[in-house]
Amino acid sequence: MYIAMNRFQVIRGKEDEFETIWKSRDKHLTEVSGFKEFHLLKGPQEENYTLYASHTVWSTYDSFEAWTKSDAFRKAHSNAGKYKSVYLGHPNFEGFETVEGA
Repeated sequence: MYIAMNRFQVIRGKEDEFETIWKSRDKHLTEVSGFKEFHLLKGPQEENYTLYASHTVWSTYDSFEAWTKSDAFRKAHSNAGKYKSVYLGHPNFEGFETVEGA
């Protein structure tokens, strides 16, 4: 299993806008083989931002890699630059291979 996460620093006061963007977008994830689940996570608030993470679970790293090269990925990210006003900087990507699980 492979877990892919992007962490976002969302400008304080823009949380509702950020959540609406994510809830209303078509993620196109189910179009790709190996996709298992998606979660949008809300984390702690700092002085000038609230931390969020998008969290996808894939059957393998190769499945995730295929997603990043797919038309579905391009469609899902086609408006990414349109919402720069809600973020502090770029998202921070983190990928994890499963070592143990239940």
